[in-house]
Amino acid sequence: MTEMRSSFPIYPGRGLGWITIGASLHAVLTRLKAQPQLYPQLDLAYSATEPILDPIVLNLPSNGLRLRFDGPDQRLRLIELLDFSKSVFTYKSIELVRKTGASHDDPSEQVAGPSFKHLYNRLFGPSYPGEYIAPLAGKSQGTYILSWPGLAARFSLRPKSWSEKADFVSLLSSSATSPASSLAIFSGSSWPEVRPTLYSKRPNLPRSISLATKTTENIPDEIEEVMVHAGGKLELFRRTSVPLMVVLNETTPQDLVAELGPPDAIFRKSGSRISIQAGGISKNRLPSVSPTLDPHMAEHEHSSYRSYTDDSENEVSTFDEAQGDETSSEAFYNYFHHGFDVLVSTPDPSTTHDPERPHTPADFVVTKIFLHGNIPGSYAFNRHRRSRWRIALEPDGQPVAVTSEMRFQEASDILKQVYHDSYRDVEEEKRMQRGMVLNRGWGEGDSPESSIEFLGGFEEGPTTKMQTSARGGVDASMSNFNNTELFGFPGLLFEVLKNDSISCLTVYRMDP
Repeated sequence: MTEMRSSFPIYPGRGLGWITIGASLHAVLTRLKAQPQLYPQLDLAYSATEPILDPIVLNLPSNGLRLRFDGPDQRLRLIELLDFSKSVFTYKSIELVRKTGASHDDPSEQVAGPSFKHLYNRLFGPSYPGEYIAPLAGKSQGTYILSWPGLAARFSLRPKSWSEKADFVSLLSSSATSPASSLAIFSGSSWPEVRPTLYSKRPNLPRSISLATKTTENIPDEIEEVMVHAGGKLELFRRTSVPLMVVLNETTPQDLVAELGPPDAIFRKSGSRISIQAGGISKNRLPSVSPTLDPHMAEHEHSSYRSYTDDSENEVSTFDEAQGDETSSEAFYNYFHHGFDVLVSTPDPSTTHDPERPHTPADFVVTKIFLHGNIPGSYAFNRHRRSRWRIALEPDGQPVAVTSEMRFQEASDILKQVYHDSYRDVEEEKRMQRGMVLNRGWGEGDSPESSIEFLGGFEEGPTTKMQTSARGGVDASMSNFNNTELFGFPGLLFEVLKNDSISCLTVYRMDP
């Protein structure tokens, strides 16, 4: 029986098949996981201590591919073809590797990479001289990297054969050079030019694969960054369109749908089965302008994760199905591809409606927004695209920003200074700055909605696992990321991982 192999056309500077340079990690992983027959093994490697700043590497060993993403934006920067026997690679309908009859009959047989002559004469054409890299200590072969716009090939070269005066065409055509050991696809004119800014320069193509390949019409513009302003205002900067301003307690669901498109899913909060235990929070606490880490807030935040589980099917619906449901007083609009969830509800149900009449969608407004960090190794990883945000602050008239790339300790130090006068006394400030632990991993089936617990203790411990399978959700060895801490500031609630990365920012509007 012939083994199924994936087939990829090469587009220099743009991508490999449907995998486009600039695509988000969420979009790529979601597409790969939807086709397990073609992509049976996905291995994700990342830094356990710096998952936001360091690059993320996705290996597809069964397909001979390696994909490299930047950490802050989680966008694809480099596609590497490492094993030419695992997949069929073509350029303008010409196969990259000329296979023998035996190779076609036995896909598991190791296939040598493409020769220089094949790449130069039949595929990519003339090129400028490349870059020679001397062998590392203990190695007998040097490396010659030859670039074309948007593509580079790596050849092994005997050091004694190298000369700066040698004609590279003659050199690479000789027996001193092996076939190409790998190919790389990137955005730029040459590999030496691209390499210094590989992970920092903004990609030309969008994060959305559908937008990049234009496979779907009328796709809403993607969100580049969210700016959080005072007074419950959020400015959503878009890739090509003008910014969208969302005002909590004023913007309607209809406004969202008109600008962002229909949500990917809607979770109706009525009938929630979440069990909450809040330790150390008094229900009779006096009113204050300081934020509260109350169970109601935590329940909202946690509920936004529930639309991804199979056993909540009675409470999750598509946008079209939800139009006829007017019985729920609250609903989460899940925008997985934008990187956030939106809670829509009535601003003040006790005064705005007749208790005999159910609420209608026309009564709803946006009351909370959850901006997800999509941190590798976290319990909620790959449920949303990463959302980048910035909190605009002006203490003492000087502009300061807290960003999604900061460690929470750094962000907290800034926010403590800004909101120091918001507390009644020093004791309240200390009490409100104490983090509360949220456990996401307990319960039947280890499902997100099974249980939610506030714990009194919090044990620190470094994460040692650097690589995990991307198939099947969270690896058992990642269980130390199940516990996260909640920290509150006026209008803001941070969910923080043990490595001090911000997993989610909840923005809500404080009552005056």
